[in-house]
Amino acid sequence: MDAAEYDLIVIGAGPVGENVADRAVQAGLAVAIVESELVGGECSYWACMPSKVLLRAGAARADAADAPGALAERPGAVDVAAVLARRDEIVHEWNDSGQVEWLDGAGIALVRGHGRLSGEREVTVSRDGAETAVLRARHAVAVCTGSAALLPDTPGLADAAPWTSRDATAVQHVPDSLVIVGGGVVACEMATAYASFGCAVTVLARSELLRGMESFAGEAVTAALRTDGVDVRTGVEITAVSRDADTGAVTVTLADGEVTASEILVATGRVPRTSDIGLEVAGIEAGSWLDVDDTMRVRGSAWLYAVGDVNHRALLTHQGKYQARAAGDVIAARARGGEVDDEPWGTHVATADHTAVPQVVFTSPEVAAVGLTARAAADRGLQTRVVDVDLSHIAGASTRAAHYQGRARAVVDTQRGVLVGATLVGADTAEMLQAATIAIVGEVPLARLWHAVPAYPTLSELWLRWLEAIGRPA
Repeated sequence: MDAAEYDLIVIGAGPVGENVADRAVQAGLAVAIVESELVGGECSYWACMPSKVLLRAGAARADAADAPGALAERPGAVDVAAVLARRDEIVHEWNDSGQVEWLDGAGIALVRGHGRLSGEREVTVSRDGAETAVLRARHAVAVCTGSAALLPDTPGLADAAPWTSRDATAVQHVPDSLVIVGGGVVACEMATAYASFGCAVTVLARSELLRGMESFAGEAVTAALRTDGVDVRTGVEITAVSRDADTGAVTVTLADGEVTASEILVATGRVPRTSDIGLEVAGIEAGSWLDVDDTMRVRGSAWLYAVGDVNHRALLTHQGKYQARAAGDVIAARARGGEVDDEPWGTHVATADHTAVPQVVFTSPEVAAVGLTARAAADRGLQTRVVDVDLSHIAGASTRAAHYQGRARAVVDTQRGVLVGATLVGADTAEMLQAATIAIVGEVPLARLWHAVPAYPTLSELWLRWLEAIGRPA
């Protein structure tokens, strides 16, 4: 069996693991990365990238329908074959040779197989049930294995061969009908995409859609889905699921009836991919989320780090990459015996996870949010003012679409005079989110924002409307 020693061993070669490894290599460390599937991970092949391609055609046609002169009539279903072909291009036919080439160029050693902690600072790699390599780390091991879809313990569900998000984004043949269980981001985005494909979609959610965001965001997405023909049912309880052996149809039994569809997609949450990576070596129960400090080091350990979804701080690719940059830097700094910059503005800490996480839901309308909701700010004891603006009243919206609908909320900390949260709902709002993120992270005083003049006529005039509603400081 092969044995090798490195400064850092990274388990998981998704975007998070790649970034941890890259930062450490740039700082002079020798790094090996272990991957059991495709280099590039969930985001590249089954999540962020393919899902946005599935959504784009429907969004583009809807935009064109609301721009007089672009289309003679309201569009119907998109060209599904063309959409799937473009998806295949984006995921490179699920071939990771390009990503492997990047690793080689970056000087990161790739070890194929399933990595498992087998001792302090030691990872044993196996393939097809046989151990193939033992890797030892002089300084640290970083767990970047991500998360997987949660399958509820609903009677009959496992036997019904349910789809997870991977199946939905990698689909080769769109079914005639689809029932989606869940009301979060994946459920809403896939309902939007499959409705644009001409599929009959039913969404079954225990609560309102996009719970945890401002309520008006979920309400807007619910209304839009229903307008597109999606049967959205909230406040429902599923008691059983079954698949007919003859017809292949799936039946979902509810407390007050049944729903039948060709396929069922379960999008009810995520679980950490930590059930078989040897956490017991570090005194941690298998299958656990990993509790870390702001440098991404597992609490109670001097050598184990957990970055990205596995630490349950913010299950988003961009936040995982942000954490990865901090972790790679701090691992290198500690390896050199240097002091770690743990100030809030330092590069070696990931403090934005606490108060300034940006997120976009690529539904129609888009939902873009960053920071605290009004409720979350109140729960933290902040003295706030909430300002809502109807985006249809902005000149940039009227030039963009004949019937633009949207709403934007600012949550202001009145004691400090800074923005602490923003939620924008409407077409193209995703591209305005970074300005709000910068204002929140930078704690830019509202008095200074008066001098950040938005161009006319753009949707960014929202900032002027917010400031006018808040009032110029004395």
